[in-house]
Amino acid sequence: MALRVCALAAIAALGLAVPASAATPTLDQLRIIAPAAPGGGWDQTARVMQQALQRAGLVRIAPVENISGAAGTIGLARFIGAERGRGDVVLVSGLIMLGGIVTHRSPVTLGDVVPIARLTGEYEVIAVPAASPFRSLQDLITAFKARPEAISWGGGSAGGSDQILAGLVADAVGVAPSRINYIAFSGGGESLTAILGGQVSVGINGLAEFAPQLEAGTLRALAISSAERLAGIDVPTLREQGIDVEFENWRSLVAPPGLNPSDRSRLEQLVKDMVQSAPWRESLDRYRWLDRYLAGEAFARFVDAEESRVRAILKKLGTGRDTGTLQSAEPYPLLVLGGLVLCGLAAARGAWRSARASTRELTTPGAAPLLLVATGVVLHLLLAERAGFVIAAALLFWFTARAFDQRHPVRDGLFAVGISIASYLLFARVLELSLPGGLLAGWL
Repeated sequence: MALRVCALAAIAALGLAVPASAATPTLDQLRIIAPAAPGGGWDQTARVMQQALQRAGLVRIAPVENISGAAGTIGLARFIGAERGRGDVVLVSGLIMLGGIVTHRSPVTLGDVVPIARLTGEYEVIAVPAASPFRSLQDLITAFKARPEAISWGGGSAGGSDQILAGLVADAVGVAPSRINYIAFSGGGESLTAILGGQVSVGINGLAEFAPQLEAGTLRALAISSAERLAGIDVPTLREQGIDVEFENWRSLVAPPGLNPSDRSRLEQLVKDMVQSAPWRESLDRYRWLDRYLAGEAFARFVDAEESRVRAILKKLGTGRDTGTLQSAEPYPLLVLGGLVLCGLAAARGAWRSARASTRELTTPGAAPLLLVATGVVLHLLLAERAGFVIAAALLFWFTARAFDQRHPVRDGLFAVGISIASYLLFARVLELSLPGGLLAGWL
């Protein structure tokens, strides 16, 4: 009997020793999407999550996928279109994406996804290469005030936290933010290469991304955006150098739309267990990230408030292109659409002239080409958001081609598909405009 009691006590003790995270069912896989190129803050956050989740035994594997472009809005659009209803995937997001949504007037926003949790905060560092003639922040500001356009600022995507900080500094020292020569890069790795190579005068990035180069002496920090100096980091703040600016970037996680309540609860609990795990706490210390964990409705309200704040900042600084709506069409697609309409009208006019010169009897010369172009335009406008840019543009191109020549429908169809895909890649990848992926979002 005594032996049985001892055995039960031992089992109970072992049960009490089991970590809290073990109560959460272990997932076989959780895909983590970083909507940026490798080397930046989102990529770094995703890979730290990968290690923390696996080391804590919360998931078996956590592959990281990178989708770069337009301050994360391209990745956001693909995430919404391709991952709807999936409970085994999350997207790293944050302040930079809010800036990108406003700047690029994205047709998709953080209101289209399911908020899971805010994870971290991080201060920004203004730095120059070791060989830079700017030995101090005062040297930089003096040169900047004398010739603003001659100083190039390198950082992350347009409208993101790096550009916002540059604008706040310019505004604080009396330079119109619109005069900032800001060079945007798609990822932290690309930005860092340009800064180290002297391709820009000064760089802005998160402390964690700059830390290895600062320690190695290849970069020299001029200022940090914290309110007070950070322990163990000999970098003066902006405020103590006479520039009244304090700024903090933050990063978070979202899930795809259409998530059922049980999958959402499971993801929220998984993230809560992760941020309480030893591997995650160690990573916070290593990268000097601030613990900004916030979940549930409180996080959703925070995002709404931050979007309003970012809009106000970008409007004040003149660095955004926000006109009060995220649904406004970009100028390039409108230019293409207008050009096609003109081509269609020209084709209709040509067909009408040919019909008049011909001996064939036509009751309504020129009406068919014009009708074909009009049909293509209407279908494009109706389907652009739901079916996606590629499908809508292909229909527009095909109907326009038919207006020119109705003898080769298959050839014209193949041509229309090729041109629409090429146009999407030009706008989304080269010009970094956010276009709706629609039904093909997972393959683009």
